[in-house]
Amino acid sequence: MKFTQSVLDKVEKVIEEAGYIIRYERGTFQSGYCILREKKVVVLNKFLPTEGRINTLIDILPQLTVNIDDLTHESQKLYDELMSTPVSK
Repeated sequence: MKFTQSVLDKVEKVIEEAGYIIRYERGTFQSGYCILREKKVVVLNKFLPTEGRINTLIDILPQLTVNIDDLTHESQKLYDELMSTPVSK
């Protein structure tokens, strides 16, 4: 998988269609992100480069509650691909 803005947009779309809000903020994040489960908010370090943002979103995807029926067909395909393929770093 290439680390481009287009790929980042697609991964963000999957998470947003699952009902989560993605915010990029300043802060002291040990892992580069924070998940507020009750509010369905994902906060990422805004200083992460595109590759770091993609890898972080892919890393947290299994921790999120995703109803596959809420996703568009395109997002379902990407979600299945991301969940079955290990991330190459």
